Amino acid sequence: MAGSPARAFEAATRGLALSPDDPDLLVGHARAASALERFDLAAGDLTRALATDPRRPEALVLRAAALRQLGRLEEAEADIRQAVALDPDSAEALLERGILRQLHADLAGAQADWEHVIELAPDTTTADLAEQNLALLAAGPAR
Repeated sequence: MAGSPARAFEAATRGLALSPDDPDLLVGHARAASALERFDLAAGDLTRALATDPRRPEALVLRAAALRQLGRLEEAEADIRQAVALDPDSAEALLERGILRQLHADLAGAQADWEHVIELAPDTTTADLAEQNLALLAAGPAR
């Protein structure tokens, strides 16, 4: 998908035509939809995946990110709470929770989450994103 989210989206769409309730295909389709900034579609796919398998932290995190992009912060926060409850050491969940905390001006909470991400998953893209967020936090608001 990294090279072509549109092709990944098309492939997942074809897969869903054959197996419309497959949670793995729904999550893949949602990832591709998010990469194409089709957040409504991604959230819908993830809701369907979670209806089949409600204990999927990855799907909860992805849906939280899509809902955040749609401005539906309360729903995003509910998904992140559930994702962290299911997997307290999910770097992806903690990265997203940090973003949501920052949006609510809980800067200490955001910083703690992002620092924990770096401890849990060093040398990953998730840790790189946490480091970028920490650098922006340290720089303070734009003047």
